[in-house]
Amino acid sequence: MGGSPFVLPETPSNRKLVANVHPPDWVNPEPAKRYNLVVVGAGTAGLVCAAGAAGLGAKVALVERHLMGGDCLNVGCVPSKGLIRAARVFHDARHAEGFGVAGSEGLSLDFGRAMARMQEVRAGLSGHDGARRFRDELGVDVFLGSGRFIGPDRLEVGSKLLRFHRAAVCTGARAAVPPIPGIEAAGYLTNETVFSLTGLPARLAVIGGGPVGCELAQAFARLGARVTLLLLPGRLLPREDEDVSRLLAARFGREGIELRLRARITRIERQGRDKVLFFEQQGRAAQVGADLILVAAGRLPNVEGLGLEAAGVAYGPAGVTTDDRLRTTNPRIFAAGDICSPYKFTHMADAQARLLIANALFHARRRKSDLVVPWCTYTDPEVAHVGLSEREARARGFEVTTLTMDLAEVDRARLDGETEGLARVHLRKGSDRILGATLVASHAGEMINELTLAMTAGTGLMAIARTIHPYPTQAEVIKKLADAYNRTRITPFIRNLLRFWLAMRR
Repeated sequence: MGGSPFVLPETPSNRKLVANVHPPDWVNPEPAKRYNLVVVGAGTAGLVCAAGAAGLGAKVALVERHLMGGDCLNVGCVPSKGLIRAARVFHDARHAEGFGVAGSEGLSLDFGRAMARMQEVRAGLSGHDGARRFRDELGVDVFLGSGRFIGPDRLEVGSKLLRFHRAAVCTGARAAVPPIPGIEAAGYLTNETVFSLTGLPARLAVIGGGPVGCELAQAFARLGARVTLLLLPGRLLPREDEDVSRLLAARFGREGIELRLRARITRIERQGRDKVLFFEQQGRAAQVGADLILVAAGRLPNVEGLGLEAAGVAYGPAGVTTDDRLRTTNPRIFAAGDICSPYKFTHMADAQARLLIANALFHARRRKSDLVVPWCTYTDPEVAHVGLSEREARARGFEVTTLTMDLAEVDRARLDGETEGLARVHLRKGSDRILGATLVASHAGEMINELTLAMTAGTGLMAIARTIHPYPTQAEVIKKLADAYNRTRITPFIRNLLRFWLAMRR
């Protein structure tokens, strides 16, 4: 990318962000004779690779063509959760009458101030991912510019030649835009541009019902936009259980989001100030108008312009090809994060980067297939999952016992007025071994960790049943699941035996 990058709108907060993550006056250093590790891409995976390797004594170069911090800091996790928080505060305040708050329906929102707060927080976090911290505190040689492999052990950044013993490709992914006729002429937003808005659109059409589409559709609806969510599948969050999708769809409907399921968009036209989306739904033609369109239809790996062919690194539509140790087809070069992983989450990029350091620099044999991967969609309620679904577990040959606990059974959820949700575990039949779990709750992302730890440590529901949980908390729903499992272990024979034993002691 030519010239110094900038982030819109040009505010003091955004200028501070850029000053940290791509300083306009940055001068690239003179390269070392040879690096232990050259990292291409300074998103989550690249930053963790560079910081971790340097901390262990490696000589490291870090190359970034745009903004350090990658999607997560600049156009992903951080700004989206800042906006979601503003939307939730406003929503809760407007629906507080049941808690005795008078006059809540007359509240209004300053969209510009909400966005400014998000920008301030993002700028405040950016120093941790910034160029000067990596150079001055961590001892990493930071090169700002486009990196391109020119051989199996060499990378070029402008006029600088970087030789390496090992390299890590961590260039991430970008928003995919479906080839809908007229979409380019009509104009659209993605996660890379939506956080630059200075005004709230009156009408927003969202294309895609995955995590990004669902999160931002609900956030903008709560902030006051009239939102239409269009998706080709027949339900939201198709990776989740069907009843979870139905629960979220019902919530969206109550909040005024218009859902258009099984909608195949045939074209988009500009009609004056309107953007009109024409689509077919169950054999019928329909259309919807919008002021802005947000595309949230998946991700594409950033493989272009890297010179991967010159390095002997194979890649395809899913990104760079790696083995179970994250090694590419060039044994000197590894990859981590969205560029090679089907799990495009910040925490997965972090986990893979740690694995990469061990394997690339210290000849470890750690495997990505051993990682237990949780994820969370930050709607309200949140939807968190770890491990296998029931369908996936059965496809792998497991016999499965599934236990589900409604959140309405939990005292704290009723006190909070947050009873929409559930906790579900899939167990290997005849044992308490957890194959997978789903949580739907206001803070499911915080609650899933207990189940993830149990799976990682190889413990089961019985260990959770023996663990004292504070009362009252919504996380108590997991303890209730464990208690439910223990009750299944008391067969009629055991119950009769216990009754006989106790009767003999009266």
